[in-house]
Amino acid sequence: MDPKALREMLEAVQRGETPVDDALVTLRDLPFRSLGFATVDHHRALRLGHPEVIFGLGKTPEQLLAIVREIASHGQNVLATRVAPETGAWLTTQLPAVRYDAVSRTVVLEQRPIELRGRGEICIVSAGTSDQPVAEEAAVTARALGNAVRTVYDVGVAGLHRLLARRDELEAASVLIVVAGMEAALASVVGGLVGKPIIAVPTSIGYGASFHGLAALLGMLNSCAAGVTVVNIDNGFGAAYAASLINRRES
Repeated sequence: MDPKALREMLEAVQRGETPVDDALVTLRDLPFRSLGFATVDHHRALRLGHPEVIFGLGKTPEQLLAIVREIASHGQNVLATRVAPETGAWLTTQLPAVRYDAVSRTVVLEQRPIELRGRGEICIVSAGTSDQPVAEEAAVTARALGNAVRTVYDVGVAGLHRLLARRDELEAASVLIVVAGMEAALASVVGGLVGKPIIAVPTSIGYGASFHGLAALLGMLNSCAAGVTVVNIDNGFGAAYAASLINRRES
């Protein structure tokens, strides 16, 4: 339950439209609910403004389904990340309203329209097509959290003219997420062009000396451009969540 929904319920009680006992039933499981294998945090939306996001990796399909149903039972939209294709396909047979995206490996269950809560646009910039799964995880997450999102893909430094041709789009954003593997120079280049907050995401894309993204991570951490912050390797979700907090419009 988010602050808006809680306020509406309490005002309905005040007006006599909702019985007190019904409100007590709703509030009974507000902090959390144990499913045995998981403890679902229903209070997170009230504390942070967004419901709990499910990390799908390592969960069985049945566990994931149970958690999705539990969050959905409180009227919340649901987002799950790192969901394997076979699990995502199976979830759509169990819950027809679920949307699974194989590129980003995300599951979305939208029970109510997503309220646009950002003061501006989040622009997601990726170096190459191979970085797209991580970039799309960021894009799906940012949209689910109530942001307008623009994507600028395949504009890596090996063809710098491609990036410069999209400079107006970069300048229009409130926050930028830059996704790159290999040597990850794109974050420094964007940081030198645009005076906006930049969240850099190193990816595990590259040949042997990239060390599964470690080279990209170190390159971004050693960026000479000011205003660049870095999340963990392949963490498109974390970048989008941070960007959403920066972009959030004051209520």
